[in-house]
Amino acid sequence: MLAQRLDATLQSLKNAAQAAHRPVPRLLAVSKTQSATAVASLASAGQHAFGENYVQEAQAKTRALESLGLEWHMIGHLQSNKADIAAGIFDWVQTVDRLKLVTALARSRPPQRQPLNILIQVNIDDQASKHGCRPGEVEALARAIEGEPRLALRGLMAIPTPHADIELRRIAFQEMATLFQQLAARHPAVDTLSMGMSDDFPLAIAEGATMVRIGTALFGPRAP
Repeated sequence: MLAQRLDATLQSLKNAAQAAHRPVPRLLAVSKTQSATAVASLASAGQHAFGENYVQEAQAKTRALESLGLEWHMIGHLQSNKADIAAGIFDWVQTVDRLKLVTALARSRPPQRQPLNILIQVNIDDQASKHGCRPGEVEALARAIEGEPRLALRGLMAIPTPHADIELRRIAFQEMATLFQQLAARHPAVDTLSMGMSDDFPLAIAEGATMVRIGTALFGPRAP
């Protein structure tokens, strides 16, 4: 079942990219609350990159599945006091939104590991209830990240408001794409725009996403 869902999702990504005349984005499988067994099953079907929201849950999974050589992304809000653990178990942190976190991750990244890939999370809708920096704060964070040899600036991430009106979602995706293009023009290593989930990834792809984060379409609905 998981293999069939993966095949169907990958085909959907290809179809959406073809329709929008865009490159096919990378698929990040959102595995929060999923068992290590489920992750291993999806990995055996060919999926390599997985996204987790909680440090302790991810820590257990990365230990259990270490032999598989998977790529792990932190996609949930990261508290500074857990940065030391996160810096050791993740390959990417997509939710950097403040200078304190940049410093903590850089300090804790093991020297034997490759630099930790970083995406700056942007609160593109300026929602009080959402994490992420404001668009005007991106450049200062980018420079701080580039100044840390144990970190690698890769781009931007956002979780726009899931408006019922699709055109309102489109505006947020377009604003993120513009911000991404501006950042990439100043920082040549920037190559990743992470946006779009199970219910809106075709729109995100059309507006320039290079990575989409999908959970429900792969694993099925989470138990209430």
